[in-house]
Amino acid sequence: ALLLAACVFGGTPYKMAGASWDAPAGSKPPRTSLPMPPIEPAHKTAADAATPRGAWTQLDGRRAGLEDLRGQVVILDFWATYCAPCREEIPHLVRLQREFGPQGFKVIGLNVGGQEDRPRIPDFVKQYGIQYQLAEPDDETVRLFLASNGNIPQTFVLDRRGKIILHIVGYDGDAAAQLDEAVRDALSEKAD
Repeated sequence: ALLLAACVFGGTPYKMAGASWDAPAGSKPPRTSLPMPPIEPAHKTAADAATPRGAWTQLDGRRAGLEDLRGQVVILDFWATYCAPCREEIPHLVRLQREFGPQGFKVIGLNVGGQEDRPRIPDFVKQYGIQYQLAEPDDETVRLFLASNGNIPQTFVLDRRGKIILHIVGYDGDAAAQLDEAVRDALSEKAD
């Protein structure tokens, strides 16, 4: 139901070179000439969700990844400047980072808009007051996280152990409440 609601409230198709990502949510994974590793379904719980790998290049050129964030609660948000639901979600992510950052929480915005989107990012950051980390994900990270659905935004909440505890496609008021609850719950738990 969440996936259907997210599609109704708008997810923008994401395109990657060599892949077809226009399939509606809930359909078969997109066809691609690149191998796609399996992705854990969004309905799994924290106890049985696999710890994903992921890496990216930050805007300043430095490399980073999920391994660097162990012990923190993390939101990975796949977005682009042209995506209307992404633009609706970003002020909420800015607020979450400001409110919970001092408690061991990080938002990582992973731009999947491609080369044509890169020049727009600096003005976008100013317009939305983004103070969280922005980066470009590696192709492997995109395939790992977006293999089953190419719509954006897609937002993943990971607990302090690096387990996916929430996956949302699209953005609406329900998504905002779910993000708030997942972040608060994850911050209240101790890491192993």
